[in-house]
Amino acid sequence: MDYGFVFPAAIHIHQDVAYAEQHGFTHAWLYDSQMLFSDPYASLSLCAVNTTKIALGTGVTNPESRIAPVTANSIATVNELAPGRTILGIGTGNTARRTLGMPAAKLESMREHIRICRDLLEGKTTDYTEGDRHRKIRFLNPDSDWYNIKTKIPIYIAASGPKSLEMAGEIADGVILFGAVSPSLINFVMEHVRAGAERAGRNPKNIYALCMTAFHLTKKGESLETSAVRQAVGPFVSSSTNIFALSNPDSSTLPVDLRTDVMRFRDIYKVLEGPIETRHLKLYSDYLLGFKKEHEAIVTEKIIRATTLTGTADEIVESIHNMQKAGIHQVAIQPIIDNKKTVEIFAKEIMARVK
Repeated sequence: MDYGFVFPAAIHIHQDVAYAEQHGFTHAWLYDSQMLFSDPYASLSLCAVNTTKIALGTGVTNPESRIAPVTANSIATVNELAPGRTILGIGTGNTARRTLGMPAAKLESMREHIRICRDLLEGKTTDYTEGDRHRKIRFLNPDSDWYNIKTKIPIYIAASGPKSLEMAGEIADGVILFGAVSPSLINFVMEHVRAGAERAGRNPKNIYALCMTAFHLTKKGESLETSAVRQAVGPFVSSSTNIFALSNPDSSTLPVDLRTDVMRFRDIYKVLEGPIETRHLKLYSDYLLGFKKEHEAIVTEKIIRATTLTGTADEIVESIHNMQKAGIHQVAIQPIIDNKKTVEIFAKEIMARVK
């Protein structure tokens, strides 16, 4: 099992990424949300020059924040600093787009963005369109040190709904899952990834699967419905489960045992009053960083266990073993309260025990 560290892009986060590397973490992923956090490529560049082994990726960017040639150039620039350990993670931009009051990108827009990026990163001349202008483009200095396209940059797709999961299986090197910890959620997401892969004639086992989640260690018999637990993992539960709900508008596609619980999160980041131009500004300022009191009633023990690694060390180790058996290659945790302390505890109490 590989282990990742997930954090909002921050210009000083390289210190914590280096610390995670020292404690055995194999990957670091930085969110890309321009209205909330730092620029991910500037942050990843600093991570690159302050680490030596840990893989570095966007977790995730989207096709609407930048045009595809800029996305390709940005990740290839990081790859010049960290050759062979750079990954482009991309999704529809649920957070990045909704903090602008705009909808997430359409899947076909993401497919086209990935096509252009992959062609450019493979040194190809490719088709590029803006409006009614169609042109051929390619990187013009592939052998220089401006960027690195000589070393492969894998492309992973972030997915929570059937169509995006199947697209990941069809065209991506890897799939990024959010909060798929319970057996039923893992089966749901992996079945769709397999379906997409098989439809495209690919071996599903060759698609790298990682699950981003949160982590909190409890004592035996300790309740999960406490302020301490909700502060530690609640922001991630709210975010990831909201994405699951939005990605599955037909709730019948979701696992029966969690369908009602997941759909309770569908509208938690909506404001129905006030001018439509400013409604989105009221709910996203501390997104993923602090737990909202109004989410308390729906952040139950059931949904915490289903979407995060929360519980005793024995329970968490068992969950990771089950994830391994189901085809998950990496567990990537997002610390909420204290980055270094979370890294230390997870490395000592969990990573050291998983064989």
